[in-house]
Amino acid sequence: MDSQNLKGKVVTGVFWNVVQLVINRSFDFAIKLILARLLFPNQFGIVGMATVFTSFVQVFNDLGIGAALVQRKEEQLREEHYHTSFWTGVIWSVGIYLLIFFVVAPLAATFYKEPILKSIIPILSIGVLSSPINLVHNAQLTKQMNFKKLAFISNVSTIFSGVLALILAYFGLGVWALVFNSVATFIVAMPLYFKATGWYPKFIWDKQAFHDIFGFGVYTTGTNLFNNLIQKIDYLLIGKLLSASALGTYTLAFVLTDTFRSQLMNIMNKVMYPVYGKKQDDPLSLKRYYLNVVRYNSIVIYPIMLFLVVLGEPFILNFFGSKWHDTILPLKILALSVMVHMMVNSHGSLIRGLGRPKLEMNMQLFKAICLYAPLISLGIYKYGIIGAALAYLVNKALEVIIAQYFLKKLLNVSFTELMVALKAPIVASMVAFAISYLLFNAKVHFILCALSLAASYAGVIWLFMKSELTVQIQQFKNRNKKQVAI
Repeated sequence: MDSQNLKGKVVTGVFWNVVQLVINRSFDFAIKLILARLLFPNQFGIVGMATVFTSFVQVFNDLGIGAALVQRKEEQLREEHYHTSFWTGVIWSVGIYLLIFFVVAPLAATFYKEPILKSIIPILSIGVLSSPINLVHNAQLTKQMNFKKLAFISNVSTIFSGVLALILAYFGLGVWALVFNSVATFIVAMPLYFKATGWYPKFIWDKQAFHDIFGFGVYTTGTNLFNNLIQKIDYLLIGKLLSASALGTYTLAFVLTDTFRSQLMNIMNKVMYPVYGKKQDDPLSLKRYYLNVVRYNSIVIYPIMLFLVVLGEPFILNFFGSKWHDTILPLKILALSVMVHMMVNSHGSLIRGLGRPKLEMNMQLFKAICLYAPLISLGIYKYGIIGAALAYLVNKALEVIIAQYFLKKLLNVSFTELMVALKAPIVASMVAFAISYLLFNAKVHFILCALSLAASYAGVIWLFMKSELTVQIQQFKNRNKKQVAI
């Protein structure tokens, strides 16, 4: 694939992922807003407890098969790889679900002393059975960079599951509204994936194909396990040491900040991961692509986090109500941690795309065991959910140092080059922060403060990147015209 065509696919892929994200996050935010008004922090906390335990088991669900299929070059794959991947995933997922049903659910109920978890966890984990069925289709569409179909599937399943959750919450089913909201997404997506790819499994299982895929996937699975430990250690300890209500309060802050960040970054990661695989033998191109990813992800995420830092209090009180007041300070701290994290966002996807999944896994192992677990444990023990948020902020700063070391080693990405790439969003953030902070302290309504923040931020970005953005917009328009003509 030539560079111009690949660049066009990247731009188109980003567009459809943005469409997917806007619809998903807008609808999901509306659902969370309504559910937060209908439900209480302790009900969010109960689901958070269940998610902690199921997520550790679900990490092993696809064995890294999807990532392996996308990373390998087309000429390295045979039809047997896809069929073997499908049946391996299905058989493995059945075993995982039985483990969840008979071991994980009772263990979680005993650990948290919440008997309802024995009923919630098996239902919440139904997605384990459908996920491996979807993974081969998802990998095929991602490898083809057909993000339009992926966006359609994601949006339809999200909207359906959200409507279902609202109906259940309205009729007083409480915590079960959150449970079925998660489950329905996987189930609805299943037939849509089959229709989108036209691919159906045959009864083929090839030993060599299994070794080819599993040899790569085992490290990706290890990485996912340690990623999950990093992401869930705070949930685990808050639920155990504090209360379901405290966990629910913290969960909302995390969903609005770091979870939002990870989903937004997923736009670029989904598009760029197959690109990194295709360009793994061209380090200069990889370096250029990576710095652009860091810059554009930061441009999008910084103003959202700034809004939460400056205007988090009126936002929470006006949209979610006073019962969520304790969310405000953790929300602001976590928003700041996201801004720090953006300095090395997507580095894991780059390292995996380079064919170095073992290095990625070892990095995550070190961070999970040596940084996140001890610091977050200490933070929660000393200061509760505020301590957890502060520990998360410190961990993100340390993560930047670690990631930058390996980026320098692998692609010769210097810290100076990183700062140059981030110049526009950093300066824009400083200007927008100063203007919105002064207006808010002058008692200007927070909606007007938010509009001023957005306008000043966008103005500075345009001032720094006018020519570059103009070219990008024109290229996207030209590509769309060609597609329409075809």
